[in-house]
Amino acid sequence: MKIAVLLGGISKEREISLRSGKRIAQALRKMGHNVDEIDVKEDFVYNIRILKQYDAVFNILHGTFGEDGRMQSILDVLGIPYTGSGVEASVLAFDKYLCNLFVERLSKDVLVVPKFLLVQEDKFHEDTISNIISSIGMPCVVKPRNEGSSIGTHVCFTVDEFEKSLKEELKNYGEAIVQEYIKGKEITVSIIDINKIPTVLPILELRPKKLFYDYEAKYTDGMTEFILPADLDEILSERIKETALDIYKSMGCKHFARVDGIVRDGRFYFLEVNTLPGMTELSDLPMSAKAYGIDFEKLVDIIITEAYKNPPFGLSKRGATR
Repeated sequence: MKIAVLLGGISKEREISLRSGKRIAQALRKMGHNVDEIDVKEDFVYNIRILKQYDAVFNILHGTFGEDGRMQSILDVLGIPYTGSGVEASVLAFDKYLCNLFVERLSKDVLVVPKFLLVQEDKFHEDTISNIISSIGMPCVVKPRNEGSSIGTHVCFTVDEFEKSLKEELKNYGEAIVQEYIKGKEITVSIIDINKIPTVLPILELRPKKLFYDYEAKYTDGMTEFILPADLDEILSERIKETALDIYKSMGCKHFARVDGIVRDGRFYFLEVNTLPGMTELSDLPMSAKAYGIDFEKLVDIIITEAYKNPPFGLSKRGATR
């Protein structure tokens, strides 16, 4: 196939996208595909029609404009098959507040969504701090409503830390999520479609050398110990896999995604869904795929083949505007 790999982008995750994209392009070439790497910058929208010459697009644009439904909507209009979830699932997963509300409605006995509140800058008052603390408790987590790779995420153990972190992220983003802090085993459940069937890969346990699995722990060699498969009893492991798969299907995710959470006292505390997970040499999904018996080259070939055969917008639109 003739494939365009969309990498880079305009978000704060640009460098990770470049690393993921270049690795993907190299793997696709090894699998015999004709591949062009396209670095998406601010002016890319004016040249978007160049994508019509490709059979499929491997979208690995993390964060804003690549993962939040906007690029997906453009590719839908063009009728070009692309990797990852469609517009609705992408919007839902990238919005942590809406995603929490959605997952809360799923009935699974092992599933818990930690308590959370949305705080908006234009409605923030000094007494908001005490009201949040009384509702959520301490310690707590502050994170942007729409962001990836744990950028802007703070674990706060004191009121001063909380107030400083909240005001900082409200200034940066205008909105923030304040969530109950859950201490336990950090895990991630990766799912890929194989012949249109969502397949759950072995659960990966993350043991970061920092307080939590933040940006540095994610992308710096030696900063995290990876336990694969996760140190969980078999029954609990299967229940968590079933829960992650239910979330994936209910949200309408496609091709590949990750469901992240914390395990404590036999419960799975949901954190987020990542619809365009990292594909660097340190990324979680490729590790889980390898443990399942799928090497990196085969993994990206499976994903792009699924995208071509089963694009997020459905086969009827393919080529409609070409």
